[in-house]
Amino acid sequence: MKLYCLSGHPNKPCNVITFKSCTLMLDCGLDMSSVSHFLPLPLVSSPRLNNLSTWVPRDADSQLEGELRECMSRIFIDSPPEFVPPTSSLVDFSEVDAILVSNYHSMLALPFITNGTGFKGVVYMTEPTMQIGRIFMEELVEYIERTPKARHAHRWKNYLRSFPQPLSDVKSPKMWQPAYSHKSISSALSHVRILAYKEKVDICGALKVTAVSSGYCLGSCNWLICSDHEKLAYLSGSSTLTTHPRPIDQAALKNADVLIMTALNHTPIFNPDSMLGEFCVAVAQTVRNGGNALVPCYPSGVVYDLFECLSNHLDNLGLSLIPMYFVSPRAENSLAYSNIFSEWLSASKQGKVYNLDDPFPHAHLTRHGRLKPFKCLHAEGFSSEYRQPCIVFCGHPSLRFGDAVHFIDMWGSSPLNAILFTEPEFDFVEALAPFQPLAMRPVYCPIDTSLDFTQARKLINELKPGKLVVPEVYLKPPVNAPHRTDLTLTLDEEPITYQWGGVVSVGAGRGLGKVSVDPQLALSLAPTLIRPGLNTITLTAALHVQDNKYVLKPLEDSDDDGNSVPHCYPYGNLNVDDLLQRLAQAGLADARVEEHPGVYIITLGNEDMIIKISDASTHIISANSKLREKLRDILLECLGHF
Repeated sequence: MKLYCLSGHPNKPCNVITFKSCTLMLDCGLDMSSVSHFLPLPLVSSPRLNNLSTWVPRDADSQLEGELRECMSRIFIDSPPEFVPPTSSLVDFSEVDAILVSNYHSMLALPFITNGTGFKGVVYMTEPTMQIGRIFMEELVEYIERTPKARHAHRWKNYLRSFPQPLSDVKSPKMWQPAYSHKSISSALSHVRILAYKEKVDICGALKVTAVSSGYCLGSCNWLICSDHEKLAYLSGSSTLTTHPRPIDQAALKNADVLIMTALNHTPIFNPDSMLGEFCVAVAQTVRNGGNALVPCYPSGVVYDLFECLSNHLDNLGLSLIPMYFVSPRAENSLAYSNIFSEWLSASKQGKVYNLDDPFPHAHLTRHGRLKPFKCLHAEGFSSEYRQPCIVFCGHPSLRFGDAVHFIDMWGSSPLNAILFTEPEFDFVEALAPFQPLAMRPVYCPIDTSLDFTQARKLINELKPGKLVVPEVYLKPPVNAPHRTDLTLTLDEEPITYQWGGVVSVGAGRGLGKVSVDPQLALSLAPTLIRPGLNTITLTAALHVQDNKYVLKPLEDSDDDGNSVPHCYPYGNLNVDDLLQRLAQAGLADARVEEHPGVYIITLGNEDMIIKISDASTHIISANSKLREKLRDILLECLGHF
């Protein structure tokens, strides 16, 4: 089995494994770290961004004019944002038999994989993953398409050495791709087949694949990939904490021959429970002082927990009248889907559904007007409903597209207002860089419920895999905290590691395989009783292999060419004394025997003929082909035949 790593971001995984003649892609995450180098796309014209000065390196030609702008000594690309798709140089996507998607965060590169590549396989995921993943992709496309740019900058990619950091440090920008379209999303999702938890599906006729709950988000799963005699587990985006999704299924992952683990915690030094508490306190303090709170967020996931915890906290402080706005092109869809996927929720949330109650409080908040969803700032009713102080959940966490850009322009000059970053994927300093100088208070409280390194080590010890495969970066402390060796995956046994663009053998080679017997051949067999309950059969047959299925069939005339089909089968242990006696009878009486642990070495003549005998094999070494055949026949005489 080989693993090909197509992504340089372990939390946006995309790996390919070849196993039993099958080619499987494990997730197709989209690395969005590149968007931090682009200027934001405001829905409403932004004087702040429009007034940024253009920047051109000294050695550049005039054609680069207008592609770059400067803000506080930082250089940004003035163009629609581009993304880092999985690399296509290692694997031919047309040969991928299936894609296994673990959660909606790990499927955003799907159109880059399936469209225009000759992909003919099937994409497996759960129902919530597909529906919420569609929301994520469609929101991203709408944000970009509703703010089109007159030009698409690309010449800057030829002048990296002339740029200041961090733009000069970007890797392989010519691989970056602009966003896909709504049509591309529909085409990609046409390959999807929905699976339930613990539902088994056959792939390539050789593997059975099963999705089991990972406890990370709605519909998230880990994968079991099993042959007749091997078990591979793929663990990505998992959580042992108690939140709104169904809890992780650990029992199914135990005793795998190979465990591939990725997508551990982005920010392991921050406790998610503590961060959630700090978030609620910071928001309450802001609105109590007359300020507004802006929360850039994704349209699903942790935002559900924010609604629940924040509304309870505000109630306890007597701030129930503070309005909350959820602004996203897919806000209403997200809130609706979260309430209908009851079978994918935790037991406590399911219990509410069975009692005809709402699983999430945001349904109650919406009905009573405390949480108001809108598609955009210009949506009907927003201007009449809008009042301050307020709390706004909107925009993309990167702050490069979405309505959050407009709120920063409105509120950025007052320190009474705050912008709170809860998504761990983006660094808040990078996100705010094109908006400087900014008086608005940034509050960083990243909430990542996925496994941290301590939880991962504990889980690995409980699962007891035969071999562990992890990204290489998990064995090194973070660059900004080189002394924190506790933030590494230190284990008693060194795991197999991989890195972006690498190919590694994970050690699960072919072992035993299931072979069927053709009915016609079976009828011709005559079992011999060895002892009660044990029979033996000798047979000579042709092995046919097709679609990873092995079948023994009767020999045809074309199969027997006189050499390939043996006419008898030797068995038994070789007796060295018997062999020496037979060699002497054949005129080879000058044999010398050396005995070593588990091995006999017999030397004949002037040492140009050697017979090496071990428990598992016998080797005849000689340059004389006729003598080799003679020695072979003598050896066979020492064994029984059937």
